[in-house]
Amino acid sequence: MDLNTVLFIGKPGSGKGTQAALLSEATGWKVTASGDLFRALMKEETEVGRKMKGEVEQGLLAPDWFAMYLFQKSILNFPLSEGVIFDGFGRKVPEAKVVVEVLHWLGRPFKAVHVKVSDAEIIDRLGKRAAVSGRADDHAVEKRLEEYRLYTDPSIEVFREAGALVEINGEGEVATIQSDIRSALGI
Repeated sequence: MDLNTVLFIGKPGSGKGTQAALLSEATGWKVTASGDLFRALMKEETEVGRKMKGEVEQGLLAPDWFAMYLFQKSILNFPLSEGVIFDGFGRKVPEAKVVVEVLHWLGRPFKAVHVKVSDAEIIDRLGKRAAVSGRADDHAVEKRLEEYRLYTDPSIEVFREAGALVEINGEGEVATIQSDIRSALGI
């Protein structure tokens, strides 16, 4: 069976959401973004929504079990015949292991696209985005990068060990990056 599941992973502000959206336009596959799911929860006037909002505003990653609940809930609703793109899942080692295990169990051929961008570029991008986005987490850049180095760098190795990792230079023109991604994925 051909590739039908793509995960985007990278630092906050690496452009993974933009690239996921462009790949979606090219393939017709739906994008499920962890950040969108978390932001939707944060708008709810519930205990979970308020707790999530507080943690996100501090630049913290969601607990492993919660992110995996959202991932599993999403992936189990997609027929094997449909392609899907995930943005921002598998950002901690336990999450990445569950992602790999679930996708193997379901028989979904997948790749994890690591969009690589330097810290200096991320700081510049998120500074500009914070000025226009109103997203509280864009103001916690250093904390978010610290969380990335601590948790996500090691999780990338899980995808590498699974033979599913594709590394892409995320600095440069958006169209060139998308072309590199599609070429690497054979799409």
